[in-house]
Amino acid sequence: MSDRKVRVAIVGLGFGAEFIPIYQAHPNAEMYAICRRDKTELDRCAKQFSIPVAYTSYDELLKDPNVDAVHINSPIPDHAAQTIKALKAGKHVACTVPMATTKDEIKEIVELQRKVGKTYMMMETVVYSREYLFAKDLYDRGVLGRIQFLRGSHQQDMDGWPGYWPGLPPMWYATHCVSPCLAVLSDPANGKNALAESVVCHGSGRIREEMIAKYNSSFAIETATFKIKGSDVVAEVTRSLFDTARQYRESFDVTASNVSFEWQQVEGEEPVLHMRGLPEAQIPRRVKVPDFAGRLPEGIRKFTGAIHDATHLSFLQGAGHGGSHPHLTHNFLMAVLGKQPAFPDAPTSANWTLVGICAHESAMKGGERVEIPMY
Repeated sequence: MSDRKVRVAIVGLGFGAEFIPIYQAHPNAEMYAICRRDKTELDRCAKQFSIPVAYTSYDELLKDPNVDAVHINSPIPDHAAQTIKALKAGKHVACTVPMATTKDEIKEIVELQRKVGKTYMMMETVVYSREYLFAKDLYDRGVLGRIQFLRGSHQQDMDGWPGYWPGLPPMWYATHCVSPCLAVLSDPANGKNALAESVVCHGSGRIREEMIAKYNSSFAIETATFKIKGSDVVAEVTRSLFDTARQYRESFDVTASNVSFEWQQVEGEEPVLHMRGLPEAQIPRRVKVPDFAGRLPEGIRKFTGAIHDATHLSFLQGAGHGGSHPHLTHNFLMAVLGKQPAFPDAPTSANWTLVGICAHESAMKGGERVEIPMY
């Protein structure tokens, strides 16, 4: 492995602070700078983690020639604008999900990334979680057989979260359930990433009246099916944010010809494998998912199994996002260094995000099929 170090700046220090120890322990990263508008919290974080450079101004951070890459963990409404500014400033970009909330923003990011030639990676946690990595490994080794159907579900109670969340259309934040359905059929090392081509979505139920007006969206749950380009496989995804009683769950099921994989229903359980054509075919088997820390540099392997000193609700509520954070960090750094493709890269991130945007558009049109633009 190269000894070159990427100088990283983290923007947004709620959820974003959980990545600081990982970058500090990675052999190819220099945890150089942090950025937050709140000066008191900025200084506290800088002191806690011994960060040498701290900015309250994002624009000033982007002027710093020592910053190679920015990792954006800001509120959703800021993702697109901050990504565009960073790419224009010649920085590599990692950005938490979703990529953006409009088609125009997504198109601009993809075209700009191609123009400037810098790495862009949407930091989608589910496709680096241990459950997903287990299912993907089974598929790649031929254990599952032919994939016949895919299903994703992300249900989460967002009451008490920041003010831009109440009333958000569920499918605008759908990458956690969309991404594994497309990633499992992808081969990023060879540039062959599965893409969704069209979607049909229906909304169901109704959220509290005071939340509806903000985004003109009333649905408590949105459920979509989408077609995958060049494939006979269809995927179904379900999403909820408010007024739906359900323990937090990001899940992914694979129905296949030989062995099917089903994500656990509740926290603390283990996934289920269903066999076909074997003596034990009628007996579903719970399976302990292995840790995939061995794929990582030794210094960051511990972060797949430990929540360390995490405090942010999204990390605690998701049981550490399935050990995904060090995998995301490593993939981004290796992409910046040209060692492997970013996964998801800009066009793939766009497609994963557009499934949700187009799904909500379909729901608002009573379930009309919506073609997903390719950028």
